[in-house]
Amino acid sequence: MVDLANLRDPVVIAAFAGWNDAAEAATGAVDHLIEEWNAELVTEIDPEEYYDFQVNRPEVGFDENGDRQLTWPTTRVYVAQPADTDRDVLLIRGIEPNMRWRGFAQELLEVVDESNAQIVVVLGALLADSPHTRPIPVSATSSDAELSASWSLEPSTYEGPTGITGVFADLCAALGVPAVSIWGAIPHYIAGSPCPKASLALLSKIEALLDLQIPEGELPEMARAWQRGADELSEEDPEVAEYVHSLEEQRDTADLPEASGDAIAAEFERYLRRRNKNHPDTP
Repeated sequence: MVDLANLRDPVVIAAFAGWNDAAEAATGAVDHLIEEWNAELVTEIDPEEYYDFQVNRPEVGFDENGDRQLTWPTTRVYVAQPADTDRDVLLIRGIEPNMRWRGFAQELLEVVDESNAQIVVVLGALLADSPHTRPIPVSATSSDAELSASWSLEPSTYEGPTGITGVFADLCAALGVPAVSIWGAIPHYIAGSPCPKASLALLSKIEALLDLQIPEGELPEMARAWQRGADELSEEDPEVAEYVHSLEEQRDTADLPEASGDAIAAEFERYLRRRNKNHPDTP
């Protein structure tokens, strides 16, 4: 069992399924790290207090021995100790809770505090007017002025509704642990399936910021397969092809505005308006 109090210069990387995780890009990135780094499960939150099991249902399946097992939806914490770096990584892979958010966040903060983490990186993904034929726009922001200056991060200017990612990042900062939010912008017209291209983009940003060598594994090939599928969808539907072409023109002539924090925030606001229009009864 890993001793959280004796980790090497630890950093936390967290992602939560649900509202903050368009096309499973954020959780896909953390899942990749758990697998590639052979991360060890150290603790998990008791889901009874935080999840509505009619919304996030338990799943039945079979374990490696072929025995039937029941798996409850919850948030789990792993520790990875990459051999090619001098720091350990605490990986939080969870689900946005349905209730008692402050209690939920407090349980995670206790783990962060026990580990003496130096920084927390929270991943998210949103739907945006972005063409699939171009690199996935990624934005990194922080409310910590010193960290923003040293890492050349954009200031956090977004105002409006937030998810558990925003709550967790804010409470980490209040605890005295600098937090960075990294968001990927997913093409909204093809967001019905997981987007490994976006997961790869998020991981590339983490690698650059934290100076970590992240093994890519099968993710690049999965991203290429996603790209081929998106290309086929565009080619088969003239309306989609025309729409993609218009997005390409906007992207190419506007000098990549989606890469700015203000533009990502604007995309987020458009996403919220679109979401509220399609689901008017959703809080």
